[in-house]
Amino acid sequence: MADVLTEGVVRGRDDRRSAMTTTGSLQAELSDLFANVLHVQVPSPDTDLLATARLDSVGMVELLLQLEKRFGLRVEMQGFEIDHFRSLRAIAAFVAERRRDETA
Repeated sequence: MADVLTEGVVRGRDDRRSAMTTTGSLQAELSDLFANVLHVQVPSPDTDLLATARLDSVGMVELLLQLEKRFGLRVEMQGFEIDHFRSLRAIAAFVAERRRDETA
């Protein structure tokens, strides 16, 4: 009752964002994206997508396109860090951080 859901982010009465809830909902949305759009099954949020060959170069390009389409997140190649895309948890943290940066 004290929290209000706003754009996938839980805000308390004092308008603080819950990063954990944001990341959790992002993980769920990313899990859906991987399963239903990229057709990649990811067993857990910590599964290494690269080491397990679930994400190859073509899959990475498609993922970047989907991140831009779904989240309005453009990833410039100059600042590209592969570790941001190793797992659903890492991708969710990256998206959440970029969203925070854009609203700050």
